[in-house]
Order: sequence, then C-alpha cells, then structure tokens
Amino acid sequence: VQLQASGGGLVQAGGSLRLSCAASGRTVSSLGMGWFRQTPGKEREFVATINWSGGSTSYADSVKGRFTISRDNAKNTVYLQMNSLKPDDTAVYYCAAHRLGGSLIRSSALYDNWGQGTQVTVSS
Repeated sequence: VQLQASGGGLVQAGGSLRLSCAASGRTVSSLGMGWFRQTPGKEREFVATINWSGGSTSYADSVKGRFTISRDNAKNTVYLQMNSLKPDDTAVYYCAAHRLGGSLIRSSALYDNWGQGTQVTVSS
C-alpha cells in the first residue's frame, strides 16, 4: 500500500490543521493506521493510532485532548485533526499502516508502510 500525507503548513499557535493520509494500491480497511512526527535530531515520535474500524483510538499524552485521529474506509483515507496547536507540535508528520488491524500500536517498528511526511510549522 502507498500512503500520501498532505495538509501540513504554517499556522500560528492556537490554530488548527487537518492532515490527510490517502492510501492507494490496496484497501486499508483491515489495517491499523497511525500518525507519527519527527524533528531534526530526534527519533520519530508516536502521535496517534486508530484500529481498522475506527472504533478505538490511542494518543500520546502530549496531544491528548487536542488532536483527533479518524478514518473513512470508503475513501481509503485517515485524518489527523489538530487543534490548539503549539510551537512544540512543529515537526514532519508521517502516516503509517500496520497489519494488526484490531490492535492499537504505538511502536513505529511494528508499522509496515509509511507515507512521505508533511511539514507542520507552528509559530509563536
């Protein structure tokens, strides 16, 4: 499966962005999906994950209550709604897929497919 992340950009602190991750090559309706982020010199960091049906989600403590992950299996797309953005949210955001569709996985090592990343910059 090929993943294409989009929706990043420059936003002021307190603002919102919605990231999209469009899949192609196969349906992702049976796959678990996640969002990660990375800044220069740091390891890739877990942000959020969602199970195959969209009925279960999990978030990093740093984004809980501000970010929402969702999916539209009919459109083969996963979203990350980001509200109340902070300068610390500045990073390249990546979407990823794994085959354990019923599980909520936070470890990047267990993801099989990755998108190319989209830059999010939050100014103070």
